[in-house]
Amino acid sequence: MTDKSPQIISGLALVGEELAPLHADIIVEHGTITAIEENPRAPPLWICPALFNAHTHLGDTIAMDCGATGDLVSLVTPPDGLKHRLLRAASRDDLAAGMRASIGEMIGTGTAGCADFREGGEEGVILLRDASRDLPFHAMAFGRDGGERVSDGTGISSARDVAGVERIVAEARKAGKKVAFHAGERDAGDVDAALSFDPDFIVHGTHATKKQLRTCAEKGIPVVICPRSNWTLGVTDSAKKPPVMLMQELGCTIWLGTDNVMFVPPDLGGEMAFVSTLYKTDPASILRSAIAGSVLTGSQFFLSPGARACLRIIDPEQNALKFSRDPVTSMVKRAPFSCRGTNVFNS
Repeated sequence: MTDKSPQIISGLALVGEELAPLHADIIVEHGTITAIEENPRAPPLWICPALFNAHTHLGDTIAMDCGATGDLVSLVTPPDGLKHRLLRAASRDDLAAGMRASIGEMIGTGTAGCADFREGGEEGVILLRDASRDLPFHAMAFGRDGGERVSDGTGISSARDVAGVERIVAEARKAGKKVAFHAGERDAGDVDAALSFDPDFIVHGTHATKKQLRTCAEKGIPVVICPRSNWTLGVTDSAKKPPVMLMQELGCTIWLGTDNVMFVPPDLGGEMAFVSTLYKTDPASILRSAIAGSVLTGSQFFLSPGARACLRIIDPEQNALKFSRDPVTSMVKRAPFSCRGTNVFNS
């Protein structure tokens, strides 16, 4: 949105972190929500915060559905997992085009940003920035293999897979950058080491213990869950892993990600529907998890005065959603099919 004049967006808005439904006018000026005013006569549109995909590997787009079989180590563990070999063999143009195509898919389904673990060193970070250039999208690069120097943060594969972790983390902290770890994906053995660095978030926590999750809750370390990826890669076959209900009971901050595009589309609508079906958690908490990682951009996408205006407008009258008794539940369970709308994304 480039027009500097005030814009009024009216409908049933999901307001604040509570996602409280309110028939309202949302006033946007210079890309910022300046007021939310109740309006009982607002049109029957749904206004939802934009989504934020808290864990992606967008470079993997070039290996999408390549028919690979194997375990976590042989497929995605650096430096010689199948994905890493395919990435090294791909051209720069193909990598950039693949990432841009996946970003376009995310934009089309109401996602306004992602936290991408960036392979390929400095060049990999530059590729992501080239791929997202001029798009209404916050592509946060968590670099590795030297990419940490020019990225938004450091994305460490696992505390046990990377040499010199102490140095890498210390340099990131000195530069004022964020630190994130894969942890607990195949077992709980690397979680304690990751938590010892007080990271800004960990990814997976699939096999994290109750004690480890309590530490996450007490220290305020968000856990990014990627259930479809976990099931696809065979690190879980149980609704108890990742332990979503336990995370909620302990008060963990949960964010939602989709992980490797090689195996799973970067569609948070599909991820939300999967979590809802398999883990039986409250729809509002699932939707909240698909938004909350936006804090990494410097301003969460939740609808509140003073927040950056990153939202999507859905017209339920265009399809069967007009019969919905609960817009939040419908957005979580039916987003892949019906909840496409108009985006208002501001950088």
